[in-house]
Amino acid sequence: MTESTDSPELPWSTVEHYLGERQATSYRLSPSTAERAVWYEIGDGGQEISLQVELDRNQQPPRSSLPAVTIDQVLRQGRRMARIHTTQVALMRDFHDLLIAVADRIVTGDRALGEAFEETVHAWGALLDRPRGLGVERRMGLHGELAVLRAVARTHGWPEAIAAWTGPKAEQHDFGLPSSDLEVKTTASEARRHTIHGLGQLTETDGRPLWFASLQLTRGGLGGRSLKESATAVVRDTRAADRIAARRLEEALTSCGWSESDPDDERWTLRSEPLLLPAACLPRLTASMLPASVLEHISSVDYRIHVDHLSPEPGSPVDLTDFRLP
Repeated sequence: MTESTDSPELPWSTVEHYLGERQATSYRLSPSTAERAVWYEIGDGGQEISLQVELDRNQQPPRSSLPAVTIDQVLRQGRRMARIHTTQVALMRDFHDLLIAVADRIVTGDRALGEAFEETVHAWGALLDRPRGLGVERRMGLHGELAVLRAVARTHGWPEAIAAWTGPKAEQHDFGLPSSDLEVKTTASEARRHTIHGLGQLTETDGRPLWFASLQLTRGGLGGRSLKESATAVVRDTRAADRIAARRLEEALTSCGWSESDPDDERWTLRSEPLLLPAACLPRLTASMLPASVLEHISSVDYRIHVDHLSPEPGSPVDLTDFRLP
């Protein structure tokens, strides 16, 4: 499906619809009379986005100065095109804004592709040190924790669930349940790959059993839920049950860095059923695995694990039956 526009504007809601439907399509962002054709492409079965800019006869694609962004060359209807794309699924919403900004400089500012790309990167770089609400990874993580929080409340009630949610207090694990702890990780990738922060995140505390919940989200389009919608729903349900618990929840959300006024037009839905595992079954690093002579010289450790090869284990401390985003 190919559509055209008269200006380099394309709302994220439109793009997200096609991503949610896994449907490929193209939008022409330059007028048909323009010297260089500029196309916005949703490809690979609606799983990736890119900007394609027509190249002159002897022109080569510029180099990308961003590690997560690649600029290569493709053919489109016999024409050589420079393609700007990324493989970072979780960054797709922000990447969309970058592509539209580059396209705007080419179409309305009459900039060459390399100049438009570098100007956009430079302008964004000037803003990177300024807080812009929660980062992508933390927004997704908070979304997953709120979904688990609602599941805990279904069993224990809202006051107990809010008290059990220790993630906003920067504790070692996300939930301290009556007889065990729970660590929640949320990813937008097709594989269950999660980043673990520190040697203690997957380590049991004081002999308490530790469980791990792996959640997978995907773009939901109009049928998905934004973080703002989920947070608002959880606050509403808590307030209906217990006003004091609701105030504590609102304080916890503020501690997480979330604000109702933050820009939020990413809509998510579950990609698969949650996977619940005892931490002892996970591929993990713990302090006990390293000699003291090594530990004293290590200040921080981050590593990635994948758990697709593991199957759910019985005995989970939380019931995630009929699990969904709030």
